[in-house]
Amino acid sequence: MKIKLFAVVVVLLTTLASCTERATKQEASNVPIGNHRVLVEEVLQASDYTYLKVKERSMDYWIAVIKDEYKEGETYYYVEGLEMSNFESKDLGKTFESILLVSIISDQPIDQGTPAETEENLAEYHPETKNVASDNIKVEPAEGGVTIEQLFSDKKNYSGKTVKIKGVVVKYNPEIMGKNWAHIQDGTKSGNDFDLTVTTSEQFNVGDTITIEGKITLEKDFGSGYFYDLIMEEATKIN
Repeated sequence: MKIKLFAVVVVLLTTLASCTERATKQEASNVPIGNHRVLVEEVLQASDYTYLKVKERSMDYWIAVIKDEYKEGETYYYVEGLEMSNFESKDLGKTFESILLVSIISDQPIDQGTPAETEENLAEYHPETKNVASDNIKVEPAEGGVTIEQLFSDKKNYSGKTVKIKGVVVKYNPEIMGKNWAHIQDGTKSGNDFDLTVTTSEQFNVGDTITIEGKITLEKDFGSGYFYDLIMEEATKIN
């Protein structure tokens, strides 16, 4: 009898494992190609971003998204994210050993659409947002500095050099890839180039007129679509 009872238990366990495996495969097959389906386990709100601890199948990890309302126990979908190691959130006073920066998240499966549509959606989060030139901005150059027109018209000459520039902050995104990102305009342009992207540890406000100094880098590739023909890095505010 003991042998028969053991055999019955083995059969039951095998059947249960088989059902679980089929359920897992069926669950995975229901997720649209390219989508990640995650269950929110914890929500941390910061000033500009929301940090979510999520579970995807048997894996737990953190993602960061543009600030919004999210609920524990709810299911969301995203397509892709940029992984960062030892990512520090100054707002939370917390360093994440590993976190994904996610640009698009939804409570419904995401239709990836055409590449052009995807890029348009990414512009909401991506620091390289295409800004519109403002006709109202006219800034006198900083003493000993350069204008955006001079910088872009002779970019190879400024490559690797530290320059000073004065302009108006037209966009500001804090704590992306461990940096603060700003877009500066001074009312000048070279061809279609009128906007300077800046990475810094400084904090700015949109509308501030600032003078900054930083290193000019050409063809900077951060990966995952973060590519810049010209960018100012490690900028510091002079006034």
